[in-house]
Amino acid sequence: MPPTLQTVVRRMGLRPLAGPAALDGVVVRWVAVSELADPTPYLEGDELLLTTGLRLAGDLEGYVGRLVARGVAGLGFGVGVSHEGVPGALVEAARRAGLPLLEVPRETPFIAIGKAVSELLAAEQYEEITRAFAAQGRLTRAALRPEGMHAVIDRLAKEVGGWAALLDESGGVRHATPGARTGAVAAELARLQDPRPVEDGGRALASLALSGPGEHIVVQPLGGGGGGGGARPRGFFAVGAGKPFPPVTHTVINAAGSLLTLAMEQGRAQAAAERRVRAAVLDLLLSGAAEQARGVLAALGGRLPDPPLLVLAAPADALDALEPHAFTAPAADGTALALVPEAAADDVAREAGGAPCGVSLPATYRPAALTTAIDQARRALAAATRPSGPGGQGERQGERQGERGRVVRFGELAGQGLLGLLDPATAQAFATALLAPLAAYGSRADLIGSLRAYLECNGHWDAAAQRLGVHRHTLRYRMRRVGELLGRDLDDPGVRAELWLALEAARRHPATAASSSPADSS
Repeated sequence: MPPTLQTVVRRMGLRPLAGPAALDGVVVRWVAVSELADPTPYLEGDELLLTTGLRLAGDLEGYVGRLVARGVAGLGFGVGVSHEGVPGALVEAARRAGLPLLEVPRETPFIAIGKAVSELLAAEQYEEITRAFAAQGRLTRAALRPEGMHAVIDRLAKEVGGWAALLDESGGVRHATPGARTGAVAAELARLQDPRPVEDGGRALASLALSGPGEHIVVQPLGGGGGGGGARPRGFFAVGAGKPFPPVTHTVINAAGSLLTLAMEQGRAQAAAERRVRAAVLDLLLSGAAEQARGVLAALGGRLPDPPLLVLAAPADALDALEPHAFTAPAADGTALALVPEAAADDVAREAGGAPCGVSLPATYRPAALTTAIDQARRALAAATRPSGPGGQGERQGERQGERGRVVRFGELAGQGLLGLLDPATAQAFATALLAPLAAYGSRADLIGSLRAYLECNGHWDAAAQRLGVHRHTLRYRMRRVGELLGRDLDDPGVRAELWLALEAARRHPATAASSSPADSS
């Protein structure tokens, strides 16, 4: 901290005449010399004002009052020039106002006092720089520890004498020391962040400071552009204490920000490299080189799950969330693949951050089995991401998983029949095209309903006619008409299968059903 008036008194041999008994609490930030009756327009506060009293006369109470109001550290009166001693009226006025008044001997030049204070200030600045370098060294050593960024945050809290916290880009807490006011920081970040993308004119959030009674917080961005329209930050860190941070502490905070940003970028580069390695491991597995794949993965400290295993597929942005919980690899089609033990599939899916997931049937590491499982997981993911129809598979899965996202197992998907494996739009187009001649038929006879009853009764005329409430000969006529309109043989099992698929697609998807009705075609 800056030198105190007590230090100046002791070093220069000055004699206190008025003011507080202890001068250790009075800070001196500069020395000024003035013989003006009112020097306050040229002062900033915390100066030791020196004068010989050449123009001191009249209202000394007013003179002292102006100095006190300006916040001077003290008044040094040089004796032996215009006054043989300090005027008693000045001593009394200073005593009443509480202004430190010092007697400066004739043999002590004012410039010597100025030099002494300047040297003390320089020493104080050097001490601050030394402390800042020492703190930066401790932060750097913390960054080299296995805990990395978390160790830097812990060290930073000790350096500032308060708390520190590491947050992700959305304000979520990744690590915090005891007493951290992360709730207030997250709320302020949410209030100030521009939701628009940078390319659409959105602005990245820069540093911010929060102050309140007995609390001072500084928040800085990590990575990205840090404001000014650059890329959005990849995270934030915050520090707080009960009093304002001095300049040396701001230097330490900035150093911590540089270390945290470097660690984050290095972590991202390392994560990208590890992902490339895991993708290569997956390629080795698919080519039948399972032992080589295990050896490569062991070099990263990882291992493959024992078979039987399941393949879990999720969108690419779920990769970060899945990596700590399973062997994962980015796929060429943009999905994230995870190989998980059969018993752990549900737990891993819950860690996907609410992203939809597709899960395969059990598989082994045989290339054909693993390839099939990956395809199953991708098909199940496609079903999990497509819009749900009323009563459809996606809707039931969505209800089961709630807000955590849909999880579709290929076994459940296959259990819904062939339609469960088809894209809804494809199924709708197929049904519309195949059933169009029947929907456009002008007779009052419901050929589509008759066809459904006929297929549901497995071609038994009496049972189907009874269900429709018509004579079996009427049904026979309708089926002949269906065959003629479609140009197909209804006795052919393949034709029946296609027609049943089209009817099911029309039933499951209301849009298809509506477009296939006679009313729409008329």
